[in-house]
Amino acid sequence: MTPKRKPVIAVIGAGKCSKKLRDMAAEVGRFVAENDGVIVCGGLGGIMEGAARGAKEAGGVTIGILPTENKEDANDYIDYVIPTGFGEARNIMVIRTADAVVAFPGKYGTLSEMAFALRAQKPLVAVNAWKLGDEIIQAKTPLEAAKLAMEKVGRKK
Repeated sequence: MTPKRKPVIAVIGAGKCSKKLRDMAAEVGRFVAENDGVIVCGGLGGIMEGAARGAKEAGGVTIGILPTENKEDANDYIDYVIPTGFGEARNIMVIRTADAVVAFPGKYGTLSEMAFALRAQKPLVAVNAWKLGDEIIQAKTPLEAAKLAMEKVGRKK
């Protein structure tokens, strides 16, 4: 029997944001890690750093898919650094790695990742992010978003 893989949840959003938003992203990372999930993100600052920090504080695993070629660009909470050198094209790799996506406010990079998630038919949960259509599940809180994402990949708690 093959062991079941851990669910991978992408957390996307602004690379530069307020402490409040970083802490909100940390709530998602923490819940995912506490429920045997893995966080994938773009590996840099802001929302990405918050989500990775929350996961690490809960003993979880993090993956950072960087736009640059330099591993040192990853935030301190990334376990597995994947330096691509692909710039924004790495956004599709973040989404393809994930089983579900939680989106926070961001700019066009976040918008592109949300579009890639919809195109790939990945569950997409937004917390105050772009409101693009009925396919995006709107969550009022980070904890609700994390729970919904984990439920969509078959992990309930």
